[in-house]
Amino acid sequence: MVIFTSICANYLHKARTLAKSVKKHIPDATFIVCMTERERIPAMESPYFDKVVLSKDMWNGNFNRYIFKHAIVEASTAVKGQFFRYLYTAYPDEAQFVYLDPDCYVYSDFVELRELLKKHPIVVCPHVLEPGNIDMELSSTAHGVYNLGFLGVNRSEEAQKMINWWAERLYLFCYDDIQNGVFTDQKWIDLAPCFFDTYIFKHHGYDFATWRMMDSGLEKRADGWYVQGEPLRFVHFSGYGRVIEQCMKNWLPEGEKEFHELYADYCVEHEAANADGVSKTPWTYDNYYTGEKVRLDIRNAYRKNNDIMFAYDDPFAYSNMFYNLRLGVYHVSLRDKLNIWAEGCRRAYRENGFGGMVKKIFARIKSKLG
Repeated sequence: MVIFTSICANYLHKARTLAKSVKKHIPDATFIVCMTERERIPAMESPYFDKVVLSKDMWNGNFNRYIFKHAIVEASTAVKGQFFRYLYTAYPDEAQFVYLDPDCYVYSDFVELRELLKKHPIVVCPHVLEPGNIDMELSSTAHGVYNLGFLGVNRSEEAQKMINWWAERLYLFCYDDIQNGVFTDQKWIDLAPCFFDTYIFKHHGYDFATWRMMDSGLEKRADGWYVQGEPLRFVHFSGYGRVIEQCMKNWLPEGEKEFHELYADYCVEHEAANADGVSKTPWTYDNYYTGEKVRLDIRNAYRKNNDIMFAYDDPFAYSNMFYNLRLGVYHVSLRDKLNIWAEGCRRAYRENGFGGMVKKIFARIKSKLG
């Protein structure tokens, strides 16, 4: 079994915590990290990681052009489909592949999942398993019925068809854009059971999280944790910090302390893994090569304009000012227009020499007049 997670460097501590739990409870699993950063850094090394792969190194196509469309909240999810494709090729002897979000923590071996993936090509977990928590029911309709903090697939034609379909959709639409029916990689999987042989896994011990906290039946026994009488396999600590603590306050009765204990223990592991302060690592794709921060409105306008997108091989080589006029993001002063024009002339001179620069200037004037 291959288990992987997808992160930017500021989530390395979460990936370390997850990997440690995987190696403890599923020692035969290979643990891989997909990292969406420009370069490798020393903090990527961990005894619990079998391999760390930079997204750009496994990508088919122009990765800089693709990632420029995405803010950091979308980046790690936007590469997951392609990474599943990569794993099929990189690990030809493996038959089972599992994705876990970095804020998950494993409590026991995935006994049931191993058996399911021998018979079913695709396994997904719903957010909620019983009616009653109206907040979570409404959230599922907006964010997705199935939680993509987990996804299991086997090596089969059906599973690879689903992964290819999903990767293609993410290539075009993997945005935090709920008002237009898209929520990163997750909302697309609502359609997976319609198109593919997908097993909906309703085991209370998998993907246990705040969305199942109310009346959870969580209990600690001599041989481990159980939820509704089923062994706890992994918890998804989504919303670590303020969100989880607010959910505990709102939904857990005063006497129900089991989740408090789980959460407190996880906090100790989580904070220890961040002793080097890696959570403060800036995202390298947040900036142009000059160090200027890429504005979010530039990213949003860029992804809607194919002419501009495909006109430049490496969007990080430019600047917000460069894109202001080209994307029509907002009114640009005459001074900025002149600076943009001068910047274009300097680039044409560097790339084509003086004669080539003059030709480009006259060609641009002719196109404006014609």
